[in-house]
Amino acid sequence: MTTTTISIIKSGFIKSGLGALLLTVGIAVLGSSITTPAKAELSARQQNDVTSLIESYIRENPSVIRDVLAKLAADEALAMKQAAFQLLADDIGDPAIGPADASITIYEFSDYNCGYCKRLFPTMMDVLAEAGDVKLVVKELPIIAESSLAAAQAGIAAQKQQKFPAFHAALMRSRGKTDDKALIAAAKQAGLDIAQWRSDMNSPLTIAILRRTEQAAMAFELRGTPALIIGTQVIPGAVPKEQILQAIAEARKNS
Repeated sequence: MTTTTISIIKSGFIKSGLGALLLTVGIAVLGSSITTPAKAELSARQQNDVTSLIESYIRENPSVIRDVLAKLAADEALAMKQAAFQLLADDIGDPAIGPADASITIYEFSDYNCGYCKRLFPTMMDVLAEAGDVKLVVKELPIIAESSLAAAQAGIAAQKQQKFPAFHAALMRSRGKTDDKALIAAAKQAGLDIAQWRSDMNSPLTIAILRRTEQAAMAFELRGTPALIIGTQVIPGAVPKEQILQAIAEARKNS
């Protein structure tokens, strides 16, 4: 048994509530040799004795390894899930539609070059109209084409002027390539200050928001767009309105 394995198992004992074993072993090894209550340290021989006793215990109780490693894996998975939701909730500057103080937030990972995202758009607008007290935060995730990046920057810049809903609707309803011509047309339709919008598209804040969204997508192991996160549910694809409304109802119940 390697030193690394022993270290992992020791850690697992402590985290899984089996620290009492180490305490018992330590007391048995140290006996009355502890003479300095403020700082008692194991000698090299005593450390080897503790390791030998632990190895012996594990050989006699092999299921301990399975139980400890299973708990460590569960703890790690929980920590990763919590970290992912913390990244998701960090949405300052993200484009949004709906009341800022809504009790339920839907997060949508989206790409303006995604046909399924455009198919989902009218469904999401119906959901916001019917559900009430719901906010949609659009996590711009440009992954489909080169022009997706500029479109994502444009959406974030439109939010800066508080005109994202109109810009988003114009671009989602547009047909053809999502090129610079399409972006300008959507910006004009939304009534944006074009010069300021252009400047904000390339600002450090916009780039930071895109990087933050990429990290969140990786944390949730998303494979494409669209993807919705409602409460604790991750819903990939352009799903029916009924499924989204059901997820909102469950999120309300669990909040």
